[in-house]
Amino acid sequence: MVKIIKTSLVAAAFMASSLVASDILATVNGKNITKQDAEAFVSATAPNAHFSQLDPAQKNMITQRLIEKVLFMELAKKEGIENDPEFKKALEKIKDELAVNLWMKKQLDSIVISDSEAKDFYEKNKDKFIQKEMVQARHILVKDEKTAKEIIKELKPLKGEALKKKFIELAKSKSIGPSAPKGGELGKFAKGQMVPEFSKAVWKLEKDQITLEPVKTQFGYHIILLEDKIEAQTVPYDKVKDQIIASLKQQEFAKKVAAIAKELKSKAKIVDNTAKANAVTK
Repeated sequence: MVKIIKTSLVAAAFMASSLVASDILATVNGKNITKQDAEAFVSATAPNAHFSQLDPAQKNMITQRLIEKVLFMELAKKEGIENDPEFKKALEKIKDELAVNLWMKKQLDSIVISDSEAKDFYEKNKDKFIQKEMVQARHILVKDEKTAKEIIKELKPLKGEALKKKFIELAKSKSIGPSAPKGGELGKFAKGQMVPEFSKAVWKLEKDQITLEPVKTQFGYHIILLEDKIEAQTVPYDKVKDQIIASLKQQEFAKKVAAIAKELKSKAKIVDNTAKANAVTK
């Protein structure tokens, strides 16, 4: 039994070390560069991007930049940058800013908004959580009016699923738009999200109808199929709960910080020369 337990512990330790090792992108003079480091680097330069979503060449480029960063850091320290007066001055400034930022974070984290508070806000402000009327549509985009009319002629006799099936088939084979591979699918959109001519035409349709005349826009000639029309409606509380809590938390945080600032100012010895400086510049 003891032997089995020891074997299990060794296996578990091996698996844990393997998982950690798999996160290491490179090791530079004993210092590990991890996927987490790369993720932070990418997020800082492109907030909506993620290291895991990059292609191999891009991942390699990021890894090389991080390797260089470690080497530059080592060189800077070797050349005595930490004893440079400018470095010391900048370090003190960073320490001050970091102290304030961490203090602010603690103040924000200390604020708790209950579910009942969020629900109460939602009930009193339902008019702020209205989802606009939307439509779901497909389109076929062609270069000339003649082709568009020929497609409409082919689709016109069809109804229901037969119409949709044929529309998707023609969109894939004849549409020049980027949505062609998806059968002309445009998803859901509200008024104003499409060019005026397109928007006007689609809102005139009933569900499962197509435009019987080509719709001309700056992109060419469109044939539109309206798949669904979604009436304006109130967004359910569960879908906006987190958004409401975050908003109320920020509001309480602003009030709290303003109150603390007011109290601190009342007790501090402050000489404010802003007015005098402004008078001189004028």
